[in-house]
Amino acid sequence: MSLRRGLAAALFLVACCGATAAATLAGRVVAVHDGDTLTVLAGTREVRVRMAGIDAPERGQPYANAARRALAARVAGREVTVDLRGRDSFGRALGVLRVGDVDVNAAQVRDGWAWVFRRFAHDAALPALEDEARRERRGLWRDAHPEAPWAFRERQPRSAQPSGK
Repeated sequence: MSLRRGLAAALFLVACCGATAAATLAGRVVAVHDGDTLTVLAGTREVRVRMAGIDAPERGQPYANAARRALAARVAGREVTVDLRGRDSFGRALGVLRVGDVDVNAAQVRDGWAWVFRRFAHDAALPALEDEARRERRGLWRDAHPEAPWAFRERQPRSAQPSGK
């Protein structure tokens, strides 16, 4: 069975069976696109992964490059596992990224390089990590009035919006 069909079957199981079935992707990070999107080489397939429950600054926003560099420092070239949560509207795999025992999604929020995407977040610990980063003025929270990525995207003309980051 191809990786794509295997991944589709695993995601179908997660959708049908809820929390009783867990799909995991394992591989090496071969590209970091921004502060919440990367590509994992799993076997011979490259899988674009959007980190679930978080949203990092978009290109053109303050701290976008810093967020990408922070993620790259954590994961570039490293073996990772992705606890899959489905697919986003661009067809990217959604998941919680781990390097060993480290939850990278949570680390990006804790260090101030991403917001909790509350509309889609299912990890109850993330909002407290964001609140801590805000209080400590870490990462993008150094800015007096940072703009959330979803607000930034809403202001952009449709033609200028990213198609799958």
